[in-house]
Amino acid sequence: MVGARMAAAAAAVLAGTRALRPCRALALLAVLLVPGLAPLAARADAVAALEAFVRDARTGSAEFTQTVTSPDGAKRRSSSGTFEFSRPNRFRFSYTKPFEQIIVADGQRLWIYDPDLNQVISRKQSSALTATPAALLAGAQLDRDFRLSAEPARDGLEWVKAVPRQAEGGFESLRIGFRNGELAAVDITDSLGQRSLLQFRDLKLNRPLPADRWVFAVPKGADVIQQ
Repeated sequence: MVGARMAAAAAAVLAGTRALRPCRALALLAVLLVPGLAPLAARADAVAALEAFVRDARTGSAEFTQTVTSPDGAKRRSSSGTFEFSRPNRFRFSYTKPFEQIIVADGQRLWIYDPDLNQVISRKQSSALTATPAALLAGAQLDRDFRLSAEPARDGLEWVKAVPRQAEGGFESLRIGFRNGELAAVDITDSLGQRSLLQFRDLKLNRPLPADRWVFAVPKGADVIQQ
């Protein structure tokens, strides 16, 4: 079925999770990078820390690992790669293991590229990211798009829960974990009960990033699916 795999990948980006099958893109999204300001370390309220992230972190990069678990907990898949963003509305996920995949938001369109299939999905960014995990990354208005609440600490992290005010995002809830005021994890549950846990390391914030990181050039011969 032409484009079926990439269509599933696009849906995964918007929901922040993916089906438990190889060669499917994951994104999430919705990653918020730490501004690294000393006052945040003293904040006990994870909601305040989240609000500070959205307000203060203008650019950032990190390495990540992602573990996706099926609703019944029986199946798990792991992937890893790098992530970069520049507010507003630009980010790049580069998955390196177990399969290569690239997801780029250039401020106008969202691009999802699968090198193995040599296929590209392209969607208008404004419609693709509304009230999704990726919308947090792209600069969503938190109070407008999400209901926020602090949750009890667990696994050594302070957690805030974000629930979309509208159901279009394809996910049920998003939990963001902080350690000493720094982003440590994002835990996404989609509308079908599938869980995607992203863990971050080597966070670098508010440093200049090359403009070409937000430019996606369609590879020669690639099939392009416009949505």
